[in-house]
Amino acid sequence: MTENAGERILLIESQYFAPIDVYKTLVQNDVLCLERYEHYQKVSYRNRCYIAGPNGRITLSVPLSKGKNQRTVMKDVRISNEERWQSLHWKTLVSAYRRSPWFEYFEADLETLYSKPFDFLLDWNIACLEWVNRQIGLTIPVTFTNEFQKEVTASGVTDARDTILPLPASTGEPTYTQVFQERIGFIPNLSILDLLFCEGKQSLKILS
Repeated sequence: MTENAGERILLIESQYFAPIDVYKTLVQNDVLCLERYEHYQKVSYRNRCYIAGPNGRITLSVPLSKGKNQRTVMKDVRISNEERWQSLHWKTLVSAYRRSPWFEYFEADLETLYSKPFDFLLDWNIACLEWVNRQIGLTIPVTFTNEFQKEVTASGVTDARDTILPLPASTGEPTYTQVFQERIGFIPNLSILDLLFCEGKQSLKILS
């Protein structure tokens, strides 16, 4: 990992359409450094994200070729494309958010992303990150680790690896209105997609 004096660097694992808590941390930094030499960890956001459905939280999980219990270096983790997971995830997103204020605005571009084949989980996660950053107007340089370091003591680096996990969920107060909030209440710390579809171009302002 390289560092420049005065820069605030966030070191974190890559995630599938990361949760809002990650973006709240990200906007407070100058550079994002993604860990690619760690071993894959299950029960994390690396291959799953959570969205709001009419009956509560819905899990979208990317299937992996060696399953969730593998001990593979993250950059080498392969997606199992035998299942039509992209098509399933896309249909679930359409069903959950077609009535949201901003879904139609992003629909065509996001559907294109879900139509592109990916072999490696890291590549898919990076594509998701880059897509969201473009939509919300977040211009932050993205770098990658060159080796795994258990402890990082470099000045200006916030090591947030494995600190934001699916359980327990965040207990943050509502800062925006969700699609099914009147029916099921506010669900905190969902995927950044939930905020994007509900608030659109105001997302970055809400995160800051």
